[in-house]
Amino acid sequence: MASNTTNRSKTDQVLEEQRRYIAQREKGYREQALKLYPWVCGRCAREFSGKNLRELTVHHVNHNHDDNPSDGSNWELLCLYCHDEEHSKFEAFVRYGGGGENKREAATFNPFAGLKEALEKKK
Repeated sequence: MASNTTNRSKTDQVLEEQRRYIAQREKGYREQALKLYPWVCGRCAREFSGKNLRELTVHHVNHNHDDNPSDGSNWELLCLYCHDEEHSKFEAFVRYGGGGENKREAATFNPFAGLKEALEKKK
C-alpha cells in the first residue's frame, strides 16, 4: 500500500511540474505574441476582445514549440478552430506524406491540339 501511495505522489509531482513548465512556457510566448500582433485570427479574420481572448491561440508556423524568437517570426494567432484545422493538415501531411517524391509529372496530352486545323479542313 505504501509504495502505491508513493508512486501516486511521484506521478502527481511529475505531472504538476509538467503543468507548471507548460504554463510558464505558454505564458511567455503567448503574452509576447498578443503584444506583437492584433487580436485577429490569421485565417478566418475573427476579431477577439478581452472576453473571448482565451479562444485566440498562438500557432508555431514551423510546428516547433521550442522555437520562440522574440520577433514573433514563428508565430501566428489563430482561433481554436483554425488552429485545430492547421494541426490536422500537418498531421495528415506527416502521416500520408507530402514530400517531393509523391509529385506527379504534369499532363502533356492536349486533346484539342489539332482541332483548329481539322475544322479548317472541313470548310
